[in-house]
Amino acid sequence: MHCLSDYDVKILMALNQSLDGNGKFARFLMENGYPELVAFSAAIHSDDDAFNWLLKNGYPEFAVLCNAINNEPHAIQWLVDHKAHLLSLFAAACRKDDDAIRWFADNKLDVFLFLVRTIHKELLFQAWDANDPHRW
Repeated sequence: MHCLSDYDVKILMALNQSLDGNGKFARFLMENGYPELVAFSAAIHSDDDAFNWLLKNGYPEFAVLCNAINNEPHAIQWLVDHKAHLLSLFAAACRKDDDAIRWFADNKLDVFLFLVRTIHKELLFQAWDANDPHRW
C-alpha cells in the first residue's frame, strides 16, 4: 500500500504547491514520475477523472483518502481496516481533528501540516463556492 510518507519532503512540498493550484509544480511532478500525486491533487479539487485514474492505476488508497478527507464513513473505515494509520490520521487532520493535528505536530511532521492546511483551505473554498448564490 502506498502512503504519503513514502515520498521525499521536497516532493511533498511540490505536491503542496500543486494542491494550491500551481500548475508549474503539477508539471514538475508529472515530468519526474509522480502522476499519482498529480492525480491526488486533482482529485482533491473534485476531478472525477483523476479520482478514477487513482482507482484504476494502483493507487486506490489515495482515492479513498480523498473520500475520507471529505468525511465519508466508508472511506474512513476502509483506511482503518487496511491499517493505513498515517493516511487515516492525515484525513482526520484535514477534517480539523485536533488530536490528529497534534500528532503530526508532536512528531515534527511539519510537511504534513503544510499539506493539511492547503487541503483545508481548498475544502473551505469548495464549500463556499458550492453555496455561492450567484452560481445558482
